[in-house]
Amino acid sequence: MSMLELDAEALYGDLLSDVRSVFKPDMYLMGIVSGGAWLVERLLQDLAITQPAGVISSAMHRDDYGHRGMTATVQTQIPFDVNGAHILLVDDVLFTGRTVRAVINELFDFGRPASIKLAVLVDRGGRELPIEPDICAARMHLPANQSIALARSDSGQFSFNVKAL
Repeated sequence: MSMLELDAEALYGDLLSDVRSVFKPDMYLMGIVSGGAWLVERLLQDLAITQPAGVISSAMHRDDYGHRGMTATVQTQIPFDVNGAHILLVDDVLFTGRTVRAVINELFDFGRPASIKLAVLVDRGGRELPIEPDICAARMHLPANQSIALARSDSGQFSFNVKAL
C-alpha cells in the first residue's frame, strides 16, 4: 500500500471490524499513548464496550530513555486488575517493535496478564524485534528516514502525518 492510498478513517473502519470479531466480554482494551489511546476511545464508543479501558505509556521503559527523556504528556492509567486479564493492546503505527516491547514491560510492572494481543492501524515494517500484530488494518513500506503518525482533528476525525526524520 502506498502513502496515497492511506485513508485513516477507512483504515479505522477495517480495524473496528477486526476488533469486533476478536473482542470477548472478558477482554480489556489498552491504548498506547497517543494514537493508540485515540483509537481505543473510538473503539469503546463504536463497539459499545462498557468495561474500563487503559492508557499505557512507553516512556519509562524505552531503551532510548536516556536520550529522549520523558516525552509523553499522558502517563499510564490502568483502571482494572492486570493480573489474569486478557488485554488487546492498540497502537496507531508499528515500526521497529521497540515501543511495544517497552509497553509490555510497563504492563508487567502492574501485574501478569493472562494474554496480550496487539492491534495496529498500520504496520510499516522495519522490525528490529520479533513482534507482530494480531490485527493490522494496513501494511505498507515507508523509507526509514520518514515517519508516519496518526493525527486527530478537533471533531475526532483521523488522518496521517508523514514527515522526514
